[in-house]
Amino acid sequence: MIPVAEALEKVLALVPPPRGEAVPLAEAAGRVLLAPARAARDQPPFAASAMDGYAVAGAGLKPGARLRVVGEAAAGHGHAGRIKPGEALRIFTGAPLPEGSDTVVIQEDVTRDGEMIRLDECPEPGAHVRPRGGDFAAGDEIAAPRRLRPADLALLAAMNVPELQLARRPEVAFIATGDELVMPGEAPRDDQIIASNIFALQAMARAEGAETRILPIARDTPLSLRTVLELAAGADLILTIGGASVGDHDLVGQVAQEIGMERAFYKIAMRPGKPLMAGRLGGAMMLGLPGNPVSAIVCGQIFMLPALRAMQGLPEPVVPPRRARLGCALPPNGPRTHYMRARLAPPRDGEGLPLITPFARQDSALLSVLTEADALLIRPVRDPERKPGDLVEYLPI
Repeated sequence: MIPVAEALEKVLALVPPPRGEAVPLAEAAGRVLLAPARAARDQPPFAASAMDGYAVAGAGLKPGARLRVVGEAAAGHGHAGRIKPGEALRIFTGAPLPEGSDTVVIQEDVTRDGEMIRLDECPEPGAHVRPRGGDFAAGDEIAAPRRLRPADLALLAAMNVPELQLARRPEVAFIATGDELVMPGEAPRDDQIIASNIFALQAMARAEGAETRILPIARDTPLSLRTVLELAAGADLILTIGGASVGDHDLVGQVAQEIGMERAFYKIAMRPGKPLMAGRLGGAMMLGLPGNPVSAIVCGQIFMLPALRAMQGLPEPVVPPRRARLGCALPPNGPRTHYMRARLAPPRDGEGLPLITPFARQDSALLSVLTEADALLIRPVRDPERKPGDLVEYLPI
């Protein structure tokens, strides 16, 4: 068995460099920007009014001054003329300031009488004006790599960038293995169970930006497993679930090596999830996860998700652990890193770190406990006995 950190290092070493593709802005949500995007224009592209009011030349104006209104400007409808001393232009939010003006007097500070206005209050010169390029200037960049959020898309649209160079979505092929499995909706025999963890893993991969496909269940024969592995052709990541242990019916490692898998490691010093395997099969990365539901999902969190982030070029694919205060006493840990399903709670004093309390039941077959958990409490190898209030690390889930 190798330590978790070493296994994770070996998994990331299997990841090929990200591949880019041109994608329209409208299809870029959640994707990873692979090359910088540059603004094609200033924003705003002109000095614009930030308020409804009157555009004036601000120098020398005092309360009580009377000005003649010479026109009107609204967003998308600028005024072609020039504002002279003693003149004002009725202006609305977002409209460009006309030549000769540099200040907007808000309408609440003005008394209007026909074509004349009286200034009841005078702002400082330059007030209520958004300067040209005040948000960004032509040539400014959005740096890459980064996963694009909704606000990023609005910024890119304002920059007049219609197409982006994005990381191609990695494709993941999922293979559940075992004679005991049937798919949801089928009628299982008394000695069969429903394939479940594959749906959690698929959802996790999609949330991380991957395209996914679930292949037929591979039965416990070399021929069936070999056939389904062949169906995974073209995937960037082949992820098998079950069949990676050392029992007579655990055939994934054997069959994968027979058809050319180069194994990077097998078995890691963690619980749940010791029988984990990684390698390369043809042009694809391969992860062989344990079959127990919690083991598979925890391994997916720790190994699959960082691999998918790295495939898309994200520079820090491994999420660093967070810190919390332990909410109960714990006995010493053994020779494997233990990822305990746990629940977070606010600190008792309302300040500082959250409290984390592991569930009493940690059996790797208990999905119901996993659905109640929002964190994995990390117990390092040979971690000593812990007391309530001790500082510990966790991963949010």
